[in-house]
Amino acid sequence: MKNYDIFYANDSQVLNHEYDFITASEVVEHLHQPKEELDRLWSYLKPGGILGIMTKRVIDQEAFSRWHYKNDPTHVCFFSVETFHWLADYWGTGASFPASDVVLFTKS
Repeated sequence: MKNYDIFYANDSQVLNHEYDFITASEVVEHLHQPKEELDRLWSYLKPGGILGIMTKRVIDQEAFSRWHYKNDPTHVCFFSVETFHWLADYWGTGASFPASDVVLFTKS
């Protein structure tokens, strides 16, 4: 297991490997360039590898207006089930949702 965080575990050597499993727990809502960063994580997966993302999901526009999660100024990007299905299609895979805040993608 290797950790990487641009602020707390900034060891770029871990970015020179492929992995069987990558987790991004409470990370994606902070990404200013989500396409680039998620594509980068996807590129680090071995075939058959799994990308697991944990983040609160947008339910609908009305719920979003009352949602405390959007009020955190570091939360700049929000995802819904539809967003994750779009990502799965983009990567040519499927998305599974084993828990309310979790999505898993398996690389072909």
